[in-house]
Amino acid sequence: MLRASAVCEEAGVPSSSLVSQGFLKLAEASSIGLGFPSMPVALVPGHPGAQSAAMLRRNILEVTAAEVIKNLTDASGTGTHTSEPLAQDVVFKGGFDAVNQYFLTNEWSDGLPVVPPTKAKVQEFLNYTDRAASDVLGVLLPDNRAATVWSIAVNGVMAGCRPEYMPILVALVQAMADPAYGVEHSGNTPGGETLIILNGPIVQQLGFNYKENVLRDGFQPNTSVGRFWRLYLRNVAGFLLHKNDKATFGNTWRVVAAENEEVLKAIGWSPTSVEMGFNATDNTVTIARYTGGNVIASVSGSTPEEIMPILADAVVRQTSWQITFTVGGAYGTLRPLVLLSPILAEAIAQGGWSKQDVKQYLFEHARLPAWKFEHMLRVWADKPIWNLTEEYAAGRIPKVFCESDDPNRLVPLIACADDFMIAVTGDPLRTNAYVFAHNGRLGYPVGKLIDLPASWQF
Repeated sequence: MLRASAVCEEAGVPSSSLVSQGFLKLAEASSIGLGFPSMPVALVPGHPGAQSAAMLRRNILEVTAAEVIKNLTDASGTGTHTSEPLAQDVVFKGGFDAVNQYFLTNEWSDGLPVVPPTKAKVQEFLNYTDRAASDVLGVLLPDNRAATVWSIAVNGVMAGCRPEYMPILVALVQAMADPAYGVEHSGNTPGGETLIILNGPIVQQLGFNYKENVLRDGFQPNTSVGRFWRLYLRNVAGFLLHKNDKATFGNTWRVVAAENEEVLKAIGWSPTSVEMGFNATDNTVTIARYTGGNVIASVSGSTPEEIMPILADAVVRQTSWQITFTVGGAYGTLRPLVLLSPILAEAIAQGGWSKQDVKQYLFEHARLPAWKFEHMLRVWADKPIWNLTEEYAAGRIPKVFCESDDPNRLVPLIACADDFMIAVTGDPLRTNAYVFAHNGRLGYPVGKLIDLPASWQF
């Protein structure tokens, strides 16, 4: 809504954005990023979804309408302009504790101690890229701030990364800036958080963990690179808590998940990087945003036929309102992720199954009754698009969602088998899996090649 108002204001047409009470600070912060710190907004008291029709009508007539009229006739601002230091300015001088307090006060910290980004430390990071410090990799919403190589190095220092991680950090920001990923949705209500999947020789060269305790903090490469992601979203994109970040129940940042490519090669399965369009030997990052996940412990069985029903059931149980990305306005953008421990992947592969076979099985068996699918869309997700028969008749979804008029017919969770993502990582001798619920187009999977400097010697 605010982006539409910004277009109107730029054209000289008065506007008034309707903003519910809980999003006023978001409107203030976003209006500054859109270049209109005086964006007119009209308050909608409370939350429309938690009010009766009569209460909502009363609030609109008694409060909102008057503010709309005022904004269209006498525009007044919601935000205030703030000045920022230049890219390479020294913003503070002092000891470790003083620096950290200054960063906390200015909302440049995630609440944990940061490594002070001195010019000398930043230069150490710049030595690990052939790009110029001033290179711009994109412009990030909501603050419309340029993502520069210099700012990547600064936040890499702060996050506790080592200088040699710099090529990975650059690739991550390239992915963050990719329009397909949708960085502007990083602070949306469900509180989804991005998972980084790392592939290639760089996993072992830099000592990333890909065995026991995957996704657990404690290994410097996995942990600090994961922390960098959230710091960069905060400090450059502009996702500040209680402002542009409006998650109801936020996830914290996730440590990097590196794949076990030794096992993948042994069983003849391709790594995630290949699915994202790269070669198996390339160093790559893949990012996607997930609203939650659940471990599937002790997946018993020694054959695919014994293992796969457990995994299909787990995928169904982890998926709910996310199906709005399957058949809604963002058709076909739901891409659940299943992490398989190596021993599970080996057992499935020994049964003669490829990774594609796993995806096809999940597509055919991880399904919901049509009536429940529609109920979840209509009631749980409160979406206007919920009738599968009507959607199929209009040509908006394929026949697989409407093969009969039986309300008990089983329909898939996703548009096609390839929309499932499968990665192999974790304790090599534990029969566990992990299912992530995807956030659809509001964090769509994007992969980028890691560009190593000419001097790389690992």
